[in-house]
Amino acid sequence: MRDIHIDTVDHIPRPIIAIGRDYPDGFIVPPHHHRRGQLISGASGVVVLATPDGTWVMPPQRGMWIPPGTTHHVRMVGVVGMQSLYLEPDAVPSMPAYCQVVGISPFMRSLMTEALSLPLEYDLDNRSGALMELIRHEMQQMPALPLSLNYPSHGPLALRCRRFVERPNIHEQIDDWSTALGMSRRTFTRVFRLETGLSFLAWRQQACLLFAMPRLAAGEPVTTVAIDLGYENPAAFTIMFKRAFGSPPLTYLGMRTSRAN
Repeated sequence: MRDIHIDTVDHIPRPIIAIGRDYPDGFIVPPHHHRRGQLISGASGVVVLATPDGTWVMPPQRGMWIPPGTTHHVRMVGVVGMQSLYLEPDAVPSMPAYCQVVGISPFMRSLMTEALSLPLEYDLDNRSGALMELIRHEMQQMPALPLSLNYPSHGPLALRCRRFVERPNIHEQIDDWSTALGMSRRTFTRVFRLETGLSFLAWRQQACLLFAMPRLAAGEPVTTVAIDLGYENPAAFTIMFKRAFGSPPLTYLGMRTSRAN
């Protein structure tokens, strides 16, 4: 794995540049952006990425797409062995113009690992070039995962959303928010969905889920996290988590292989 910064090799005339780096627990990458698009993946740890528009949480064995020019900062929860593919802006035109957590198949993970073993200036006309071309095709097959939280763009609603994310609680109600913001319930629900793309109840649940993942990955007990979020017991939290993601929390995060959490 190459422990180098993309800025030192960005000039290399290749559509994809593969870089790997290990990050310690708690490492923070301050706000920055890249000329190229970036696809990241990690075998361990949780990556929390934030932009002015929202927050994304990448559990182990998943991936995250960051479009070219997107200003973002990153926090590592646990030790993260990160694999990054930096793509020229027009390398995969079908990739979205917004950040997205994606599923990474075992095959795609193998391709990314193999890409790290290639020379930076790999031959475009032999096996190396074919491998990178295959990566471009496979990127178009990656499924989007529901691990993002959009923020309103401005105003008091945006401020309240950001405060909520700092300490979410599953019991906060529409009437409390609409009253505090001086809106009717009907106006609030309409504006909230327009600004975030979700109903208030769906956004509230998503905020709780994304708040929980880094804490669970850091080793906090499910019971502690569930109670902090306002759930009466860990079973209620686990049921909600499983409905959203298909697996109990610790299984989903790769911290337990059994069904019991």
